[in-house]
Amino acid sequence: MLLPRDRAGVLPVREGEPDLLALFADAEDRAGTHVRANMVATLDGAGAGPDGRSASISSPADRRMFRVLRALADVVLVGAGTVRVEGYRELPVAEHLRDARASLGRAPHIALAVVTRRGEVPADVRPGGQPPFVVTGPDGRDAAVRCVGAERVLQVPAVDGRLDLAAALDALADRGVRQVLTEGGPSLLADLLAADLVDELCLTTTPLLAGPAAPGVLAGGSRLDPPAGAHLRHLLHAQGTLLARWDLRGPTAAGATSGEVSAAPVGSGA
Repeated sequence: MLLPRDRAGVLPVREGEPDLLALFADAEDRAGTHVRANMVATLDGAGAGPDGRSASISSPADRRMFRVLRALADVVLVGAGTVRVEGYRELPVAEHLRDARASLGRAPHIALAVVTRRGEVPADVRPGGQPPFVVTGPDGRDAAVRCVGAERVLQVPAVDGRLDLAAALDALADRGVRQVLTEGGPSLLADLLAADLVDELCLTTTPLLAGPAAPGVLAGGSRLDPPAGAHLRHLLHAQGTLLARWDLRGPTAAGATSGEVSAAPVGSGA
């Protein structure tokens, strides 16, 4: 079944975003670490605009979802390059989502974990007044300790220049940090997918074309052979923006037989 856009329901903007939060309630029931990736892309797959930042290809609906997904997270996991390019400094929880976050038992502030082989993090990255966790290998440990202090360094093995991201997630879990939201960048997401560490992908597609020279949402990493399957949990739309939630642990797209798709529009919000 294909559902025409004009037959979809509506998720209005309501105080505290109960409708959007309800779409992700199932993840709260899962034991252990849960890794959710959130990325935005143009119609031709670019992950950033001409300025190299994802914000330049975002939309009001994407930003609305972005705020909700952050409010659900214990920690945002990003690569050091993304921290520098995107200007990560604070990770504020939207005021209208603070009560919902507290009701889920989350800490008032979202933690930040930066993946860097060199162990270097800008000195002014202090979300919630706390230094970020720094995920690094043996070669980057000394630099990381100088940047954030030994207690915030998560040293993991490095093999062929790639950090052991499974070990990083285990180290975060040991600190009670299990609801992980990764926002890339493209190289980190590729490595997480190659290691089969992503439970779900929230992918926003905005009605823009960036051209063939624009960087994609994935970079480097290993080719997935065979390609990994995914199960569509929901598809929302607003003014041409599509917001999909893909479950990478459920029934695969290759195993689906009905072709059934559900959709609902989501208001753009403020």
